[in-house]
Amino acid sequence: MGAPVDVQYAKRIKSFVIRAGRMSADQRELYAQHYSEKGLKLEGGRLDYQTVFGNNNPVVLEVGFGMGKSLVEMCQANPDLNYIGVEVHTPGVAKLLRDAADFAVENLRVYEVDAIEILAHCIPDDSLHTMQLFFPDPWHKARHNKRRILTGDFAETILKKLSVGGCFHMATDWEHYAEQMLDVMEAVPGYENIAGKGRYHVRPEFRPLTKFENRGEKLGHGVWDLIYKKLN
Repeated sequence: MGAPVDVQYAKRIKSFVIRAGRMSADQRELYAQHYSEKGLKLEGGRLDYQTVFGNNNPVVLEVGFGMGKSLVEMCQANPDLNYIGVEVHTPGVAKLLRDAADFAVENLRVYEVDAIEILAHCIPDDSLHTMQLFFPDPWHKARHNKRRILTGDFAETILKKLSVGGCFHMATDWEHYAEQMLDVMEAVPGYENIAGKGRYHVRPEFRPLTKFENRGEKLGHGVWDLIYKKLN
């Protein structure tokens, strides 16, 4: 039996749409096996990172990892960090877990649940080393802008979850969304833009260049990174 439905959650405007993806019976069986090893559940409540990972390494949370390739790469490159990925699309979660198994990645756990619920019920306050929001759905039509995940309320929630000195790292390839991100983040007290007030950050080397992003850059498309640090 699943967790009870929260009426406010059911009514809330979602920042995503569930896109069905087909998996064969064998793929679903493999997915279930991998999820039993690295999957986390909303019903599990507030996390104890020592119990989850078996160590006290700093924790990075990524919301909306897509197919998970760059997240797996970061896990491999930073074995001294623990990563939690959140994604609502089953095929993406399945691909992430399969890659993690293929590359023997151990410092990764995953939720297949709406990130808003995970932040509210599972992530302790003042506990995250980094929060990552890379290429969220831009909802580019004006009438859909209200569905964008980055709002003042969301930024304030992330601030509560970050440890002092922890960072909120965003990236988008949609200029209008980048401008909105900048406006939102500059208006929330308690953050410092590490690139300087009102400025974007050059893509740091530790954020892997995705196949989609690399193709876009060759076509002259822009990508904007923003990194904000929690002050106190």
